[in-house]
Amino acid sequence: MLTEFKEFAMRGNVIDLAVGVIIGAAFSPIVSTLVENIIMPPIGYVLAGVDFSTLSITLPTPTDDGVEIKYGLFLNAVFKFLITAAAIFLLIRLINKLHKPKAVEAPPPPPSEIYLREIRDALVKK
Repeated sequence: MLTEFKEFAMRGNVIDLAVGVIIGAAFSPIVSTLVENIIMPPIGYVLAGVDFSTLSITLPTPTDDGVEIKYGLFLNAVFKFLITAAAIFLLIRLINKLHKPKAVEAPPPPPSEIYLREIRDALVKK
């Protein structure tokens, strides 16, 4: 059973998935900080000083407590997702370009083949 698990764990897909999860977990705080501190403040400034993290709607309840729906936090999460998806797309695109095999040019034909082509073309002209 240990041997089977080792074979399973050493497959390329499992290792790639593990690396992706680790990179995604490490990348998450960077994206959160980018969205909350760099991207959202200018957007809020353009929209007359709106702070997206405080946007909410309060629905009345019979107990007068009210239920608060914080859609601003949802908007922040959507921006984080879009930035993360774009960054991962660009990273994968770069990796694919680096791993792309270079085109190999066909070797020139041997002289005998060139002579045979010339003979064939001469016979076709007659």
